Amino acid sequence: MTSVAVVAHSGKTLGGGLEELRGALADRGYPQPIWYEVPKSSKAPKAVRKAVKEGATLVFVWGGDGMVQRCIDVLAGSEIAVAILPAGTGNLLATSLGIPKDVPKAVEIGLHGTRRHLDVGVMNGERFAAMAGTGFDAIMIADTDSDAKERLGRLAYLRSSVKAMRARRVWMRVRLDGTVWFKGKASCLLIGNIGTVTGGLPVFADASPSDGLLEVGVVTARTALQWLKVLSRVAEGRPDLSPLVDAKRGKRIVIDLHRKRAYELDGGIRAPVKRLKVHVDAGAITVCVPTPIESA
Repeated sequence: MTSVAVVAHSGKTLGGGLEELRGALADRGYPQPIWYEVPKSSKAPKAVRKAVKEGATLVFVWGGDGMVQRCIDVLAGSEIAVAILPAGTGNLLATSLGIPKDVPKAVEIGLHGTRRHLDVGVMNGERFAAMAGTGFDAIMIADTDSDAKERLGRLAYLRSSVKAMRARRVWMRVRLDGTVWFKGKASCLLIGNIGTVTGGLPVFADASPSDGLLEVGVVTARTALQWLKVLSRVAEGRPDLSPLVDAKRGKRIVIDLHRKRAYELDGGIRAPVKRLKVHVDAGAITVCVPTPIESA
């Protein structure tokens, strides 16, 4: 029988909150799930490990992409399934997989949906499920405080994106599956396991979280005006048409930077480094997703 656990970010809200989640689980035969609440996502791994020791075979994760990332980093390689309750700002992975911001529906998917094996990326030894990178996205995320995200949602990123557009480019060399693919100054390097970013904007048209490959993109925009041109192409769904964007896919990526820069994993900022080593871990995690509707 399925043993259900909940690992929840206590500062995140969705629908009627955690009380609604307790009620939804009780209504479906799970009145006393293994239950852990944490004040921030960095505390989630310890809670997940405790839940596993207590026998959990299905872990509901309540929070945003950063919370999901922390839990997946622990559970990858195991047979324990992850059910996402998208209570964050971006919810990139949940949106990509079709998991709604609706507590009863998300619970139903977790308990009775399809279990799908997904790839994860591994950057400097830590797993991510959606996106990772350095430059524009890391600067934007680092400059957006949690209070602003709670008040303004996705709009909170607008102000910090202006600062990110003005940031100095950094020289980098990118090796892709053993071959130097890019060498020069860039303002952003993004690695994707899925294809869309916040707002549903497509940055990697052919991305799939189950093809055994990672997408890698480099943006060489130097000014805010050039960035606006890049973003307009992204909004059109055709970033590949911009001369300021290069993209490819592969299994192993090594990025050497001329100077240390912070990087991000699924919206979580990590300390500055001069080298990023990335590879794909194919089919490493089991995630509960909506069951496809069969056509008549």
